[in-house]
Amino acid sequence: MTRTWPTNRAEDEAVLAWQFLDFLRRTAVLKVDGLTRDQAAAAPIATSPGLTALGVLKHLVAVERYWLCIAGAGLDLPSLWQGDPDPSWHLTADDTPESLIQAYREEWENAEALKERAPGDSAADGGFTVRWILAHVAQETARHVGHLDLLRELADGRTGE
Repeated sequence: MTRTWPTNRAEDEAVLAWQFLDFLRRTAVLKVDGLTRDQAAAAPIATSPGLTALGVLKHLVAVERYWLCIAGAGLDLPSLWQGDPDPSWHLTADDTPESLIQAYREEWENAEALKERAPGDSAADGGFTVRWILAHVAQETARHVGHLDLLRELADGRTGE
């Protein structure tokens, strides 16, 4: 999978926001891709026993599903956040790097429906603008890509992009 930096002379706010989100999404995938299931499910940080690369990716699937697809575009999809505490971090035996990368990519496809709305438009839920939702998902994804940087380095020593 390749990543492309957003256009540095962008004039369209919506295009730029989506390009940055796509860059971050692809970075998250690159951080998990190539890990074994055991490496990706490992929780190497003693003070955060639930923090795993697979858990981060599974959470990002839930973030995209809720914010971009349900709240933003109004798609009739089940939320992946049903339960307390947030179940999106919890792994099942079926969660593998390949399955969660595929689930994440499927949410990217679902989120295409949000591109029909302009940044200043109200989102489907009426409580947020599309601009706010895109900024929120980009900052959350970026924060979790930072976690994935560390988890990947601890899993197999790989650093960098």
